[in-house]
Amino acid sequence: MFDVLLLALALSMDALAVSIGLGAKMSSQQHTPFRLAIKAGLYFGVFQALMPFVGFLAGHSVLGWVESLAPYVAFILLLGIGIKMIYEAYSDGIEQDLRQITHRVMLTLAIATSIDAMAAGFSLPLLKVDPILACALIGVVTLLFSMLGVLIGRKSGTWLESQAELLGGVVLIIMSFKFLFV
Repeated sequence: MFDVLLLALALSMDALAVSIGLGAKMSSQQHTPFRLAIKAGLYFGVFQALMPFVGFLAGHSVLGWVESLAPYVAFILLLGIGIKMIYEAYSDGIEQDLRQITHRVMLTLAIATSIDAMAAGFSLPLLKVDPILACALIGVVTLLFSMLGVLIGRKSGTWLESQAELLGGVVLIIMSFKFLFV
């Protein structure tokens, strides 16, 4: 279960980074910080819980065909996601040009930040954990980090955004190597 917690923390860093940016850029006329924190937590948490389950289902169905290659596929997916997150840590955030934080914008951001979680969900069958419990843990961790991110962003600005992405990327890269050596 420790591996699932690490995966949840790493995957939630993307949503944390976006939430920090949302909090820093939010308009006080449109939302109170707590209301935006709840909104971000729910959107990001739900999608971060659902998308790994989709990835799990795909990985579970494919696992029988390529069982001997599964650790290598998980390694490549997690390594790629980690590298992408590190790259994104040094580029502009996807919420850079937001003027209003609508439900449509939140839905778009939730989908964009959870695509990585879908790919990471492919590795869940290899972790030998209950997928429902794992996805629920990923969702709850993301919900909490997203809420915290909005509140931190409101107080500190965007300087923590890239550090969250960087940390998540490094953790995923480290986890990817575990699949090669275990």
